Amino acid sequence: MNWREEYMGRYYRSIEGWKDGTAEFFDMLVTGVPASAKVLELGPGPANAVTAFLSENFKSVDGLDIDPACSDNIHLREVLVYDGGSFPVDDDGYDAVVCNYVLEHVENPEKTVAEIRRVLRPGGVFAFRTPNRFHYVSLISALTPHWFHRLAANRARKLEGDTEDPYPTFYRMNTSGKIRKLFENNGFAELVLRTIEKEPSYGMFHPAVFLLFMLYERVVNSCVEFSPLRANILGVFRLGDQSI
Repeated sequence: MNWREEYMGRYYRSIEGWKDGTAEFFDMLVTGVPASAKVLELGPGPANAVTAFLSENFKSVDGLDIDPACSDNIHLREVLVYDGGSFPVDDDGYDAVVCNYVLEHVENPEKTVAEIRRVLRPGGVFAFRTPNRFHYVSLISALTPHWFHRLAANRARKLEGDTEDPYPTFYRMNTSGKIRKLFENNGFAELVLRTIEKEPSYGMFHPAVFLLFMLYERVVNSCVEFSPLRANILGVFRLGDQSI
């Protein structure tokens, strides 16, 4: 057993009731999105565990991405490639729009939220997971050039060499306050909006760094006052007051 498995087992998996961030995100999707929903996933990419989960738990899943490689995603019913502006989708076409680690790459938040509203049916929901702008990883990312992200991000997480390079980030809708304002101004009601901090995935390259980042995790999870400093934001917003 390597040190990563040992530390994850000792400090996280052995804790009763502990779930990783993806499991918590999936729980939120099952609770917030009806099983009968026709889903549009923003930014599915060529391979995505979220797409597989959506396809197994909801009526249908289409994908919308700027990268033509999304055509290789076998879990999508239909693949739509666009230029990052208007969605090539009819009005009121979906019951849910879902995205995972996509909002940080959005250059024009107002346009994107308006498009999400346009393609959702009345009572439809938008569900997401995205980095928190105030977390140390996002702060470092915002202060460093894109070439550094490509060089360092996957190495820090000890991901495989063929893992896709990170896309450019803007962090223009990556605080709870900004997200709440954008969606409430477009007729959405907040159902879920919370921050979470899980295992220190960016500390997987050295035991000492893992333990240092774990200390941060323990501190920000110790009380609600530190919640704005947690790594990720999870949310569900519903369009209008109707139920799906």
